[in-house]
Amino acid sequence: MSASGQSSSQAVQFGDRGKGVFARVLVGIDGSPEALEAARQACVLAEGRVALLAAYDIAAALVGGTGLSVPAYYDEESLLSSAENALEEASREVEGLTDAGRRVVRGTSWGELLREVERSQHTLVAVGSHGQGRLRGIILGSTATELIHKAPCSVLVARTAGPDFPRRIVAGVDGSPESAAAYGVARHLSERLSAELWPVVAHGGEGVDKQLVAQIVDSHHEDLPDEPVPALVSAATDADLVVVGSRGLHGLKSLGSVSERVAHEAHCSTLVVREPG
Repeated sequence: MSASGQSSSQAVQFGDRGKGVFARVLVGIDGSPEALEAARQACVLAEGRVALLAAYDIAAALVGGTGLSVPAYYDEESLLSSAENALEEASREVEGLTDAGRRVVRGTSWGELLREVERSQHTLVAVGSHGQGRLRGIILGSTATELIHKAPCSVLVARTAGPDFPRRIVAGVDGSPESAAAYGVARHLSERLSAELWPVVAHGGEGVDKQLVAQIVDSHHEDLPDEPVPALVSAATDADLVVVGSRGLHGLKSLGSVSERVAHEAHCSTLVVREPG
């Protein structure tokens, strides 16, 4: 078999394997409306177990603290109570849609979510987007940014959507095995949830292999001359979910990744597909 033939077979294989993304879902809860939206969307997408996790971090609150009294914002009992209340509210919002798996832990939200993903082998972790810019997220280490860079599983960054979520799904395809996995997941969701699927091929970037693209999607796709990020962000304007693959980049290389930039810039929810292992 030629190298091209091997790559084509691999692309199709990755697309098929991507269907397991929704087997075990973990949602980060912080008491915000965005987190409740993430829980709602996670329950719509899930095909198996959904768990909720709330983390409170006293260490971050203590930095720069002054004075003799203990302010409420870093009183551990108060922080624990707030986390428990947030978890209870989220549980009511998704009542009957989860298996009641829920935990409150002490630590940074992204750090504890990563630990829980490893501990329970979750296939998807979902968080709400608080709308802070990409640069601010990188500098401050927002939960979404940290998970996109470091999670060993797929990541859902949820933004507000209508009750019929997902209504329209955009999938980025460039011929790579990672984009094949993303398309496989998007196609699976489209068929299972009766959502419109809109594959997008951005030819303005590097590495687009037309032959492999043809192995992944049929003629039903849109070719755009733009680079991947602006093409996907623009296409997602009329969608409520954009699905992209992750190349597993780390460190400085990951800061320019398409998946990370789309997750911060798209006006709808973003599903970053990363296959375990």
